[in-house]
Amino acid sequence: MDAAWASLIKKYDLNESQQAKFKLYLDQLIAWNQKFNLTAITNEPEIINYHFNDSLSLARLVDLNDVKSMADVGAGAGFPGVPLKIIYPHLKLTLIEVNGKKVQFLNNLINELQLNDVVVEQVDWRAFLRQGEPQVDLFCARASLQVEELIRLFKPGCVYKNAKLVYWAAKDWQPSAKVGELIAKSLDYTVGERQRKLILFQLKLS
Repeated sequence: MDAAWASLIKKYDLNESQQAKFKLYLDQLIAWNQKFNLTAITNEPEIINYHFNDSLSLARLVDLNDVKSMADVGAGAGFPGVPLKIIYPHLKLTLIEVNGKKVQFLNNLINELQLNDVVVEQVDWRAFLRQGEPQVDLFCARASLQVEELIRLFKPGCVYKNAKLVYWAAKDWQPSAKVGELIAKSLDYTVGERQRKLILFQLKLS
């Protein structure tokens, strides 16, 4: 764990408060995972690499200092939303998660980490889009829904159609023609020993 932890601290220049939050997050995740199936990754260095570091990779594609509000679709155990909130505390964060046990974990985690402006929405994706609240500038989806389902937010009648969407994809992921029309930019990157791709979607200006 030491090498992975030291690398995370150096890469993101974590201050003492951020380090303490990530350590508490790690401890909470491991403890709760013994009761609930939150993640298949239970090794501490792998959690740091494949959850924390992978979540924070978004900063290489999007300038999060310019983002006011973000939603994590299918938040699960809080990735990527919570690690990003720790680094960028100004973000108003919505965690969308339908699983009751994961919602319980997320609410406890938010309390333990003393995070402000974080809301857990226990609804499915389509229901969230229909309710149209709260305001969201950027949606993130990592290991949750397929892109074809996610791009529903760009339908003409959706209140979020002018938002942006970032999707964590495998290196060899290829879009359909319909999906490809919405790609604004992408980033190939490596996390641990895995090669991955971040895809940014948004409506093209006519």
